[in-house]
Amino acid sequence: MDQEITVVLLEKSSTGELREIDRRRWSRTMIASLDHVNYLVFNGREYETLEGRLNVDHGHLELLLVPMQT
Repeated sequence: MDQEITVVLLEKSSTGELREIDRRRWSRTMIASLDHVNYLVFNGREYETLEGRLNVDHGHLELLLVPMQT
């Protein structure tokens, strides 16, 4: 059984536009940690995780994020 899945990070702008900011393989441990976090840091920027969606057609997990105001 595959121990990794591709995760796509999607940034939602204040206007509602979605932009892919990252796509990479995540381990099963990293995926499981999503049960315990509300925020993640990518490229030094903090994001709130809004929701996740398993895209079966494309075989990846999509995470919807909004940037935190600094």
